[in-house]
Amino acid sequence: MSIEEGTFVQKYDLLGCIQCGRCTGGCPVTVRTPLNVRRFVYDTVDDDVLEELSEKPEIWDCTTCNTCAIRCPKGLEPFEVLLGLRAMRAEEGNIEPTAITALESMFNNGNPWGKPAAKRMDWAEGLDGVRILEEGEKADVLLHICCTAAYDPKIQPFVGKLITILNAAGVDFGLIGEEEKHCGSEARRLGEEGLFEYFDEENTELFGRYDVQRLVTLSPHCFNSFKNEYTNLSIPVLHYTQLIAELIEDGKLELSKEVATKVVFHDPCYLGKKNLVFDEPRYILSKIPGVETTEFFRSKERSLCCEGGGGKMWVESESKAPRLAETRVADAHDLGAQTIAVACPFCWLTIEDAIKAKGYEEEMQVKDILELLGEAL
Repeated sequence: MSIEEGTFVQKYDLLGCIQCGRCTGGCPVTVRTPLNVRRFVYDTVDDDVLEELSEKPEIWDCTTCNTCAIRCPKGLEPFEVLLGLRAMRAEEGNIEPTAITALESMFNNGNPWGKPAAKRMDWAEGLDGVRILEEGEKADVLLHICCTAAYDPKIQPFVGKLITILNAAGVDFGLIGEEEKHCGSEARRLGEEGLFEYFDEENTELFGRYDVQRLVTLSPHCFNSFKNEYTNLSIPVLHYTQLIAELIEDGKLELSKEVATKVVFHDPCYLGKKNLVFDEPRYILSKIPGVETTEFFRSKERSLCCEGGGGKMWVESESKAPRLAETRVADAHDLGAQTIAVACPFCWLTIEDAIKAKGYEEEMQVKDILELLGEAL
């Protein structure tokens, strides 16, 4: 929404803010950037300074991890103010070239990675049990792969693991195929509200072509958008950890092989702090033979963001301080963990980079829960 369509005060209920500062006090990126969320909430009450505020580089430091919303005693979502300022910049085309390239690719190719739609199913080459649904075809589960998992060669193997797991459990599932599109989550985080609305409409119509009972996502970011931000989507939405926990609990998935490793689970912000899915990933890990689990001091609602969300994969922070993912890796090292388990493609990529940056490659690895499950089958 532009300034002409309504003020920030109305859109974000800014007068409800009591200026307690808990948003800034809890914000994980304040330790490495100049971002002061409370100050932005206070200053944006004055429409006359919005243009000036939108030019501040620290609006791009926010990872939209939801910590400020969790801590707000008035139930506000302070980070949304920063997204509003980003939207002002995006309307003017005044954003980072890398972000512009990603947004253009979302519109033209249905993904932010500059890859052609015709290559979206390349991950499935050589895999058995991959079923592309026809219009009107029935299935219990419609599986949404996500752009990063579909195109990134490091993440693509996780999709194969998920396909194998679902087939082993006898799940009736199908996929969209090359017509699958970006969920729009990162479009909105980069300030392109109109593009997000486009994906909302396109994907809602696309999902409606199939006779399915539930939509299951690989990415927590897709999960959050479909579940909480789409306006007319009527299909129940699950993250894959929720479905697999259900399969294990119902005795449909047998994990027989031992996976001997000490694991600490990193809660993805968009799965945990955004949607309060904390128990299912831990339940799955507890059922893998041989896995010893430990916990981060900052876990669940207090989990430390990896800095992969909020469009940060396409906008680099000006700060040269170590990334939060490196702090996360150091904490895992102090715990004696051999494996950092994740359930999000962005978390996997940022933590893998952090392990390399810290020089812990010989001592530690990051694995998606799907990888661990694949070893246990």
